[in-house]
This record gives sequence, C-alpha cells and structure tokens, in this order.
Amino acid sequence: MSIPGHIDPVPVPRAFVPRADGRIDLIGLSKADLRLALETAQLEPRQAKLRAKQLWHWMYNRGATQFSVMTDISKTMQPWLEQRFVISRPQVIEAQVSTDGTRKWLLRSDDGQDYEMVFIPDADRGTLCVSSQVGCTLNCRFCHTGTMRLVRNLTASEIVGQVMLARDGLGEWPSQPEGRLLTNIVMMGMGEPLYNFEAVRDALKLIMDGDGLSLSKRRITLSTSGVVPMMARAGEEIGVNLAVSLHGVTKEVRDEIVPLNRKYGIEELLQACADYPGANNARRITFEYVMLKDKNDSDAEARELVRLIKKYQLPAKVNLIPFNPWPGANYECSTPERIKSFSSIVFAGGISAPVRTPRGRDIDAACGQLKTASEKKSRAELDALADEKQAALG
Repeated sequence: MSIPGHIDPVPVPRAFVPRADGRIDLIGLSKADLRLALETAQLEPRQAKLRAKQLWHWMYNRGATQFSVMTDISKTMQPWLEQRFVISRPQVIEAQVSTDGTRKWLLRSDDGQDYEMVFIPDADRGTLCVSSQVGCTLNCRFCHTGTMRLVRNLTASEIVGQVMLARDGLGEWPSQPEGRLLTNIVMMGMGEPLYNFEAVRDALKLIMDGDGLSLSKRRITLSTSGVVPMMARAGEEIGVNLAVSLHGVTKEVRDEIVPLNRKYGIEELLQACADYPGANNARRITFEYVMLKDKNDSDAEARELVRLIKKYQLPAKVNLIPFNPWPGANYECSTPERIKSFSSIVFAGGISAPVRTPRGRDIDAACGQLKTASEKKSRAELDALADEKQAALG
C-alpha cells in the first residue's frame, strides 16, 4: 500500500459524493465545503453563507439530524434541504454494555460495511475509542483486528459520525464545554489512522472546532503502529497527542508481532517520536506495550525499553497492557508478577509505566479485541493473510 503523498496546501474543494439516494451528507464537510455544497445546489452565495452557519450550529451544537427541527430556517426551505442533503449517523447494528460499564457499538455504513467503536467511562473522564478503517491495513500478530482484511478507509463523515452517535447515546446535546461524559477521544479503534491520514485529519479538525464539538486537541490521542513518514505531518497538521504501539524493543520481537517494523525499524520510529512537533514533558508521547508471556516481558527487555527512551531523550510514558485473549490467538498474557516486575524496572528508570486495567473484555471491547467479522480462521489462513498484507506494505 502506498504512503499518502504530499498535498498541495492551497485549499481545493473536495468532490461531493452522493449517497445511494442521491443526497449529499453534510456531516464531515468543513465550513467552506458546507457553504460550497449549498452553492453547488444553486443557492445564492449570500444565502448559502447564512444557511451554512445555521446548519453548522444545528448539527454540531444541537445534534440535529432533521432539517424540520431547525426553527430559524423557514418551512419552505426545510423541504428543499431535505431533498438534496442528509445529516447522517452510522446505523447501529448492535450495542453491548460490559459489566464494568464499557459500551461497544457495531456500526454499519451506507454501503453496508461494518465497524466498531467503544466508550470507556471512568470516574474523571469518558473516553471514546474511534475507528479509522473497516478492517485494518496492518497485521500485528497479537491483535484480533489485524486478522481482518482491509475493506476500505472510513470517510471523515463516518469518523465524525462515531463521535456524534456517542453523544446522542449519552444525551450530550446541546454541546457544552463543561460537564461532559465524553471528554476524550483516542484514535485506537479498528485500523491504522496514518494510512487514512486525510480523512482522520479532516474529521479531527471538525471535532476540535471551537464553534462545533469543541474538544481540545489535548484531549485527543492518535495511535500509530509506526507509519514514520506520516508522523511529522500528523504533528504539524493535526497537533493532537501521539501514542505509539511499540510492543517490543528488539528487531526480532517487533518484526514478529508488529511486522510494520520490517519497513520502519525501531531506531527510525523513535527518531520520528523525538522529532514529533509539540512533544514535551507536559505532552508526553505514550508508548503502548502489550504484555505477552515469554515474548517481550523479561527484565532485560524492560531495561532496554528504558535505555531506548533515554537515548532519544523522549518525554514519554509507557502504558503496559495485559494481553486480551481472542479465539485463535497465538499468545498468552504475562503473569501479574511478571507485569509488576516489568513496570517496577521502568518506573525505577524514571519513566511512568502504569498497568492498564482491561476494560470490556466480556464483550470483546478491550484493546486488540475489536473485530466485526465472526468467522474463525485457521493458523494457515491467518499466516497467509499476514503475508499478503506485508507484501502490500512493501
């Protein structure tokens, strides 16, 4: 799969892609594109400017999905809008709630593709785990999502739609900055966000817009398995917190469990982290490290992790993630004693290394468990798919 290349910084109107019913989805359009969509539908420019402002407020501040509720738009204009445009939400196929309060939604797009999102409530925050692809580009061997074929990238509309659907379910309209249940977003759902860079960037800009959903970039984290050429652009053009799926400190181990390492090695990845725009002690880079029994959990590997972080002078913390099992997985979770020892060594090195409490395991909503397809694959089939993905990545 090719890496997204340079984009001309001069704003260029996007093509509007009609749905099956011929209408244009307004969710996911920038303010400029929203206005352009109205002008393209033959609305006079001054009128289009006014209507775009009204629509933006109703969609992103009030959570409206119907033009008929927009009281400052005339009753004659509402049917005109209804004929040409739609304010979408993903279709909910299934909604599950874990015993620990975690919620998982199985969603379906207008073209019949399935993907998932997860909401994790805590005492001081509520975090929405958002997907960026249907399936996944990569083939991380410990991750259930990585056993899926990549079907397609999600659009900016489908990414923003996950956030808006969650706020529907949490009753968080009208939009307000204080007292929210949904306080944080992590781009850690299905897919590799940096292989869908433009849509992820456009969606997050909408989510951060002060006139709309207004979520601070400090409350948004983008996770990557290490798509090095796109990391600097993510820092410059999006500016959110960075998390890196590290999971190994040697070439041999990381090549196996995060095969993207064969393309962009550990040293290259850590240098990209050191160069990440905006990274500092107040905005540390998070390294995600899944604990796999007898694979990456030794004391020696903990010490090597500390050495690498210090070598590149990284403002960092390490999230230690107990492996979440799934049918057909070829790994086991490290023992609690081993995890504690690993964490203690990293902490002793002056680096925060909390152990993440697994959430939503009983509904397959925990880290690495998201997978909408229910079919079982043999080990040979999984290996063949991994080889196919690796060949595509180069």
